[in-house]
Amino acid sequence: MNISFLKRLLLFLGLLVAQVLVLNHIHLFGYAVPLLYIYFVISFQRNYPRWAILVWSFLLGLGIDVSSNTPGLAAASMTLMGLLQPYVLELFMQRDSNDDMQPAIFSFGSTRYLSYAAILTGGYCLVFFTLESFTFFNWLHWLLSFTSSTVLTLLLIMVTDNLRKQ
Repeated sequence: MNISFLKRLLLFLGLLVAQVLVLNHIHLFGYAVPLLYIYFVISFQRNYPRWAILVWSFLLGLGIDVSSNTPGLAAASMTLMGLLQPYVLELFMQRDSNDDMQPAIFSFGSTRYLSYAAILTGGYCLVFFTLESFTFFNWLHWLLSFTSSTVLTLLLIMVTDNLRKQ
């Protein structure tokens, strides 16, 4: 078996378990939910097969849905994020960079990595909380959930990436 596949599988299982057992039970001020499993899709390297990104993303979303009783929300949002990730990554990559370059703080720099992660995290939270509410009658709750969860998740992604690469 390939060592990169095993690393990817361990990251998959670690984020799934952390989200289900710990992070799903955190609701700061009733709005902010840390969605750290988004980091799994953000961390795919350049030129990773797009079909594999979609499969991994869907399976992680499905695992979150089954464990969290959110029927299809995470699977749909993660699949869309997996579809957009290669295109967003190309916006922030240098043309002369390696084909197997992995997005990280040390390879992108803090500002570019934060921008890259913010686009994907914001898009994910926008789709997730829009599907969750499925109405705009309580738009203030939706807006607070979207913005606070995006900020909290970005903070956790930056900390995780910084700790993972040390």
